[in-house]
Amino acid sequence: MSEDGRRTLRVAGLVQSHLTTALARELGDPELSTLVVTHVDVSADLSIATARVRRLSIEDGPEARKSVITRLRRAVPRLRRALGPALKLRRVPDLRFIYDTGEDARDRVDALLAEIEREKRGE
Repeated sequence: MSEDGRRTLRVAGLVQSHLTTALARELGDPELSTLVVTHVDVSADLSIATARVRRLSIEDGPEARKSVITRLRRAVPRLRRALGPALKLRRVPDLRFIYDTGEDARDRVDALLAEIEREKRGE
């Protein structure tokens, strides 16, 4: 892996760690404090960090997910200020958020596979 690739991964890990802490402790928003940052991708030039977030234990629909992403977008300036000292970069990456539905898709695939297995056995 190139030095640039390692640096991108290191910055992504730092962003993920510090975002998780900031969401839980620094924003004072109970709805956002229930979020977990599942993954962060950082662009090669370190200008954009895209964070995937989800709630751990709460089932929520598309409207609730949209509301969470909207609240996160409003909190971007505060989150960037909190990240600045931790990242030690000249310029803090712009933050973008996506609701991570990967686990939901995985659960659906598991349910379909189980259903197929039951049909094979003739249940």
